[in-house]
Amino acid sequence: MYPTRQFVLASLSPKIILLTTYLVSGFSVAANIPLELITAKSSSQTLYLQLDAKVEPIKSATVAAQTSGRVLAIHYDVNDMVPEGAPLLEITSKEQGAGLAGAEAELAKAQAQNIEAQAQFERYKALFPQGAISKGAMDEATSYAKSSKQAVSAAKAKLISAKENVNYTIVSAPFTGRVTGKWVEQGETISYGQALLSGYDTDKLRAVFYVPQQYRQQLASLTSITLSDDVSTYQSDAINKFNFSTQADQSIEVRVQLDNQQQTLQAGQWLKAALPLAKVDAIYLPKSAIFQVGELTAVYRKQGDKYLQTQVRLGKHITSGAITQVEVLSGVMDGDNIVNDAANYVLLLNQTQTGNSK
Repeated sequence: MYPTRQFVLASLSPKIILLTTYLVSGFSVAANIPLELITAKSSSQTLYLQLDAKVEPIKSATVAAQTSGRVLAIHYDVNDMVPEGAPLLEITSKEQGAGLAGAEAELAKAQAQNIEAQAQFERYKALFPQGAISKGAMDEATSYAKSSKQAVSAAKAKLISAKENVNYTIVSAPFTGRVTGKWVEQGETISYGQALLSGYDTDKLRAVFYVPQQYRQQLASLTSITLSDDVSTYQSDAINKFNFSTQADQSIEVRVQLDNQQQTLQAGQWLKAALPLAKVDAIYLPKSAIFQVGELTAVYRKQGDKYLQTQVRLGKHITSGAITQVEVLSGVMDGDNIVNDAANYVLLLNQTQTGNSK
């Protein structure tokens, strides 16, 4: 005895029954259902090699102590944004202040001595032609005037150095950027040359990636490149292509400068770099025209008064704004009329079948 039709259907999985329904119905429903159609048309597209690019800072620095003392205050922490010239850290300044006061006193003393020496020199210079001053006394006055003048210059230099030592007790940011490291804590005693804080300039970054040797000709002709993440796209023509390789696989390092005025990039993140390789003709359809269920990938193609379910093979996806285009490698030809909203068509199809069965 042969199994009944109901028994056969009960033996099949729901997925297979669903696929069978779609395949059969695709050939049986007339084209009088109002649908939006699009015409498949091949266009010239550029093939790209997708490479991983890591964002890194162009300008980074670690500020170090230029004087010794104890840390009084640290105004910024790791991950804080710091404007250029802002005070990062303060160091005790008693010793430096005492040095400044001593330098100011030495300068005042040197200036007073210089005034006296210059006045004596002028008097001797007026009396010497009259024979009232000996040659030895005149030479001594001349030497004293010169040395006292040099002493003033030396005292001024010491004063400048003392002022700088006082200024060094307040460590300022060399550029606008983000703090990435803090190497001391408040209350610690530090010495000359000790690392204090690290950071990088957030306005100018670069993306670094490596190109395999077989694409060196395409790289040589590269004048502009597009990089992207999940949110934004970045275009740059500031490309530094290395003429040597330090990698074990002999790939070529490429550095692309990126403008980060909008602060959408951060050091350490990954981008996709698109290296153009060649131009090919390809057919692209909107993602809405693709019907996928299980392992079935198809479009609904109009042929005569029917909509035929046609299995397709897909390639890469291209997203521009809110629209995603899908490359169709096989199954669709130029001039085919395709249902633009495949999901809506399947819904109408099911509703039509349900109405006909009643």
